[in-house]
Amino acid sequence: MSATPEHLGERTIAVLASRVGADEKRLFGAFERRGVPYEHVDTRRQSFVAGRRDLPWRLVLNREISQVRAAYAAHCLAAAGAEVVNSAAAIEVCGDKWRSTVSLQAAGVPMPRTALGLTPEATLDALDDIKYPALIKPLVGSWGRLIVPLPDRATAEAVLEYAAALTGPQSHLGYVQELIDKPDRDIRVIVVGGRVLGAVYRTGESLRTNVALGGQTQACEVTADIARLALDAAAAVGADIAGVDLVEDREGRLLVLEVNHRVEFSGFQSAHGDRVDVADAIVDHLLERVHR
Repeated sequence: MSATPEHLGERTIAVLASRVGADEKRLFGAFERRGVPYEHVDTRRQSFVAGRRDLPWRLVLNREISQVRAAYAAHCLAAAGAEVVNSAAAIEVCGDKWRSTVSLQAAGVPMPRTALGLTPEATLDALDDIKYPALIKPLVGSWGRLIVPLPDRATAEAVLEYAAALTGPQSHLGYVQELIDKPDRDIRVIVVGGRVLGAVYRTGESLRTNVALGGQTQACEVTADIARLALDAAAAVGADIAGVDLVEDREGRLLVLEVNHRVEFSGFQSAHGDRVDVADAIVDHLLERVHR
């Protein structure tokens, strides 16, 4: 049963975001159409006092674009008694590719072969087991940034030599994954509150199909396999609201690439039009959480 605005009383839902883009505007519009009180909270102006629990919000939708601010804000808000969607735990798992991989593998979710080398030398050994061609990805990152194809060992040695010269210790770790021979597309599935809203194919002119980088979307039929994998993946990382990225190999087998805790849905919305309203579904879910 969905809650109604009357169930909220004077309690306001906070929307945490330092950048207000098209998706945030859609969410604000959905709150306003439904008569649901909300407050936009800009993390750049937000601080928390340890031990204080007098927040005006019972429930917080975390749309913060900075991974570090999103996770720390979620911890601070939870410590002050607010319920945060997505939780700090989900943000931290989704925001770290290796932690995501461990969670997905533990839940039996199929993925490309993946390894983590703790040094560049160990990463080269891992790549020998995975076999070329492969990919190396940053442990923390979005929009496909810094993902490098590794067609052979010589390329891998050059990339890892560069990484070893970087100052950040995390850069010396090698998250590597087999490069799946796939059609020129991947699949993005949006999950909200344990329900699949729909899926889109994403295509692009390069390895990266992110809509933020110019990728194109078109509606994708949600098969039973797509729905099952998306729900299993979202549950494995503990995300109430998730964008699950899938890839098909040449035999049609579906594999999960990653789960995004801060879902960008403009491309999805354009592909589905009025048939699905992601912002409205998110507001529905938040009202259900308030009613629990």
